[in-house]
Amino acid sequence: MPAYKIVLGDVEITRVIEWSGPVRTARFIVPDSDEETWRRNEDWLAPDFWNPADDAYLCHIQTWVLRSEGKTILVDTGVGNGRARPQIPLFADLQTDFLDRLRAAGVAPEDVDVVVNTHIHYDHVGWNTEWRDGAWRPTFPNATYLIPRVDNTYFDPANAHLRRAPRDDHERIRWEGSKLVFNDSIAPIHEAGQAVLWEGGHRIDGNLTLEPAPGHTPGSSVLTLRSGPDRAVFVGDMLHSPVQVLDPRWNSCFCDDLQLAAKTRRAYLERAADQRELIFPAHWPGHSAAEVRKNGDGFAVNKWAAFPTR
Repeated sequence: MPAYKIVLGDVEITRVIEWSGPVRTARFIVPDSDEETWRRNEDWLAPDFWNPADDAYLCHIQTWVLRSEGKTILVDTGVGNGRARPQIPLFADLQTDFLDRLRAAGVAPEDVDVVVNTHIHYDHVGWNTEWRDGAWRPTFPNATYLIPRVDNTYFDPANAHLRRAPRDDHERIRWEGSKLVFNDSIAPIHEAGQAVLWEGGHRIDGNLTLEPAPGHTPGSSVLTLRSGPDRAVFVGDMLHSPVQVLDPRWNSCFCDDLQLAAKTRRAYLERAADQRELIFPAHWPGHSAAEVRKNGDGFAVNKWAAFPTR
């Protein structure tokens, strides 16, 4: 899959897709949503985000490459190759040519200056590291890795006793798997001295700022772009599907604090609609990003980004 880019202000944004395909069913991924809403909006949810024939949720695992003020910045790093992932067997021992796709976009691993992990889930931190010389080592040797301190504390296996009890078997399996994620994709970054933990906010440069956006995980964050007249926000897993734009109360099955996640989602959709921010979720296929507008108690897609759908 080729990389595509757009420019906002002085920032160039390139989409690099690691993996694309169906993951479970739409209402497994967004369990609060109802069939009627999906069917009523089938004309634009299908075929990019949803397959009505089998109710499949369609997903990209993708990295946003930003070039800003002379730096190369990666926003989230996907699943990675050769990982033990019992929480989602679909991605266990995945093998892709992601690094070749990154090079095709003009980025070699040594070119990366900053890696942003919006939160610590397996499909956002995987290419933080690669297996090399008998150990997990940083994939990007010259990069500073920006990791939310709250998530780092929450997902550190040493602090597992501080978590609430899992809600169900699905969550229990995910939490067990998160120990592997931390050990292969986060701990090696600390060991290499390349991790920077932030909280409260973090300015990367004159165009880009990290902000807390808790709920999906305790330390979930967004990256806000302000450059000239252009506005954008990279929201990670705040929006797994554009159906959540229609009703921000609808959480994904992966959200940790359901009430807080819904509150945060609505707040950022309100801001995006008011300020005409282009929203970049982590997993949307199709055009991958959109402007939204207010629509009754919810929101609607107003304009898609210029990325091609295929």
